[in-house]
Amino acid sequence: MKITKLSFVAVLAMSAAFAGGDIAPVEPAVEAPTHATGEACNTNTTISGEAKAYLLTYDGEADMFDKETTPFAGAVTLNVAHKLTSNITANFTAIGYTNLGNESAGYFEGKETGAFLNVANITATFGKTTLVLGRQLIDSPMFGSFHWLLAPSAYEAYTVVNSDISNVTLVGTYVTKMRPVNAGDNFVDLTDINDGNHYALGAVYGKDKLSASVWYYNIDAGNYTQVYTDVGYDFGAAKVAVQYATTDYDAGLDSDAVAAKVEFTAGDINLMAAVSNVTDAPAGVVSRDNFYTSSWNIFASQIAVANEDTLSWKVSASTELSGLELEASYAGYGDDGSEFDLIADYEFSKCTSVEVVYTNTTANEADAEDENALEVEAVYKF
Repeated sequence: MKITKLSFVAVLAMSAAFAGGDIAPVEPAVEAPTHATGEACNTNTTISGEAKAYLLTYDGEADMFDKETTPFAGAVTLNVAHKLTSNITANFTAIGYTNLGNESAGYFEGKETGAFLNVANITATFGKTTLVLGRQLIDSPMFGSFHWLLAPSAYEAYTVVNSDISNVTLVGTYVTKMRPVNAGDNFVDLTDINDGNHYALGAVYGKDKLSASVWYYNIDAGNYTQVYTDVGYDFGAAKVAVQYATTDYDAGLDSDAVAAKVEFTAGDINLMAAVSNVTDAPAGVVSRDNFYTSSWNIFASQIAVANEDTLSWKVSASTELSGLELEASYAGYGDDGSEFDLIADYEFSKCTSVEVVYTNTTANEADAEDENALEVEAVYKF
């Protein structure tokens, strides 16, 4: 599925918000402990979390729901934020998990049972500047945290976010370690790979109906630098957006990737159509891409064939029915690849939800056979 289709190098070498700050509790809220007098011991600490059951089944050498193709696991995530001062907060996210499926299906996170700290940082705000120092999640278009399976990918980094300029957010992050998705407690030391410098610089603009961003990435693990830009405008009747990523590799073919999309509403149904083209080589990404034509399993920026252009397209429709969110999409990748996704998400309450994802995927390779997969995720937030 997503991660099985990406090599480790692709994972390493694969909107501005960075994890940190207050972790807001969700209902039911956790009350602070009290003295015998009833006075709260510490009102500067907030705690929240979730319990998750996750099942994946797919067809491969065996059929769907066979023990060899149906890994199943449970996980508990605990978020703790403690205010050290009025503007400095310590943030922690701990993940504990256990695999409940048959060993022949493989274990999520690489072990039958385990635990790790996915977030452990200090967040400090001075005026309109925020520093995030330590283990954190990163959100940028082509370099960030990929939230899939039991826990999102995470990084050890030094991040600065500034909003002194009206309607503009400036972001800079320098990353030293990365925990790929589904890697357990394995934080890869990026400083030991090639020249060891991995950073992103971004500027994000948003006002009224116009949004835009530009990013620069230096990823030594993938031997590339990249410039990414996107622009979107809401015309009312429709929203349009374009994006472009040019990747300069130290050796080999460079890559140019461009995409455009249009979104509009027909009654209660949201419709989207997008097209993209990747020239000569895949675009550089770290853990994720946000190309409009990407699907649940396929990153559109990664399906280029050497020395050729690869044209992709995608259409989708989504709606909400009595609390049930539904989305169906179909995408074509190059001459051979395609993917159909059907995603259903239902909230039984503010704290309990179930998501079901069915995918049918064909790789962008001659004579490739399609693969079916079903993912079911039940979450209880506390």
